[in-house]
Amino acid sequence: MTMYETSDLHKRVARYEAAVDELRAAHQDIRAVLIDQVLYERWQQIGAELGFTVATPASATATAQQDLNAMNQQIPQMAESWAS
Repeated sequence: MTMYETSDLHKRVARYEAAVDELRAAHQDIRAVLIDQVLYERWQQIGAELGFTVATPASATATAQQDLNAMNQQIPQMAESWAS
């Protein structure tokens, strides 16, 4: 193996490790959003069973949509890092 091949291999490994780190971070972000959503829906269900009514504020829906949009923007960036 030549020095060039070794250098190229080290660069590829570094890109792979960076992509795995990005994937783990995105997974944690998605997991947090899903857990928050499930807990919120369960809280609403329990409240309804106890006779409470909850009006969903538009700002909470907008914030959740912004979170999903931000995550959707990360996906092409991750794909580009894998392709290079």
